Amino acid sequence: MIIRRETGADVPRVQAVTAAAFARPGGGEPVEPGLLAALRACEGWLPALSLVAVDPDVDPGPDGGGAVVGHVVCTRGTAGSAPALGLGPISVAPDRQGRGVGQALMHAVLGAADALGEPLVVLLGEPRFYGRFGFRPAAAHGVESPDPAWGDYFQARPLSAYDPAARGPFRYAAPFDEL
Repeated sequence: MIIRRETGADVPRVQAVTAAAFARPGGGEPVEPGLLAALRACEGWLPALSLVAVDPDVDPGPDGGGAVVGHVVCTRGTAGSAPALGLGPISVAPDRQGRGVGQALMHAVLGAADALGEPLVVLLGEPRFYGRFGFRPAAAHGVESPDPAWGDYFQARPLSAYDPAARGPFRYAAPFDEL
């Protein structure tokens, strides 16, 4: 498996993986593929932090790129007035879940964000899963959730450029407001 930046040729494959990863039992359109498309079109999109997991040995396709088996993205947000990142959605093809793809994507996107000098990453997710990547309740860092009902599921992870003075309400990229 290779983790790399998403290219234009990957977009339809990423959309398909996202739709499959978030498919609802009994049908119905998941919101994540639409959110991802809206994020790509907004000013908060950060191409350097849109990463794909590719299996080069499966379905190399016409571009020889391999099968996209996962995707993660961070978009521009703010904590108070300070820049921060919102992580998500993260998607793994259903037949690859539980096999380390999501873990590899998380390590890669956090490393890339740190290398770019980003200070803080937030997400909404299961504390037991994301705690292994250094995420803790955002409130412990003085970052307020957009929805207080999220409680400890709204988490933050400081990176090397973190400044503890960056506190206050978190604001995701605009498309999250439309969910």
